[in-house]
Amino acid sequence: MAAVSRLAQPSRLSTIPSYFKALTSASASASASASASASSSSDLRSRGVQWVFLGCPGVGKGTYASRLSNLLGVPHIATGDLLRHELSAKTALSNQLAEIVNQGKLVSDEIIITLLSKRLETGEARGESGFILDGFPRTIRQAEILEGVTDIDLVVNLKLPEQALIEKCLGRRICGQCGKNFNVASINIKGEDGKPGISMAPLMPPPHCASKLITRADDTEAVVKERLSVYNEKSQPLEEFYRSRGKLLEFDLPGGIPESWPKLLEALNLEEHEEKLSAAA
Repeated sequence: MAAVSRLAQPSRLSTIPSYFKALTSASASASASASASASSSSDLRSRGVQWVFLGCPGVGKGTYASRLSNLLGVPHIATGDLLRHELSAKTALSNQLAEIVNQGKLVSDEIIITLLSKRLETGEARGESGFILDGFPRTIRQAEILEGVTDIDLVVNLKLPEQALIEKCLGRRICGQCGKNFNVASINIKGEDGKPGISMAPLMPPPHCASKLITRADDTEAVVKERLSVYNEKSQPLEEFYRSRGKLLEFDLPGGIPESWPKLLEALNLEEHEEKLSAAA
């Protein structure tokens, strides 16, 4: 727990883990607006972006953060993955986490920061530069800790209607053998009040995974609704925290990956960057 005591005091930079100190000295100042923060793709590639992805459970933060991680050559760090890794470790902390997760509650700042600190220091040892954070920060306190030690360039807030989020969460499946994620939900929501409808095709598994699919223990309707309620209550202050700093980019997903990915690249001014990488492949 030593990492918690160090990270919980953002004003004492001399006690921050070495990964954060390296980022503090290397990061450039953030631009005044979200769109400007995502401007020059060549500059982002050489510098290593420092982005955060926000959004309700099930919105697809991991999917889009992972794709951008591959595109920009920076690590995608998902606190959900860190938690699941810890849960599989069968420690005293894992037992505590299991009870929290199965009730649909949010994990404490101290636990999240401890796990994230361990992950970032491991990445530093591997020579990683920059990051795309997925699932952190979730509170203003966490955001202030992060802001105290490094510049976040851009915060992408992914949004979907609640009905779509519930259906997506209930459709999630994991292959018990290879660990890949799939989704069996076929979502078709009619537009209302002038808003467009949303259609999202299922992401079905290949035949060799189809018989090995499992559902996460916390993906029940009651738990999903509780998670969404808790998230919405906590997210508004955090969104305003980044909005007031000119770093929040709110992005309404128009549908599934085929519809949303090109639009997201356009919003981030990264279409040309992907084209260059595709041409070089």
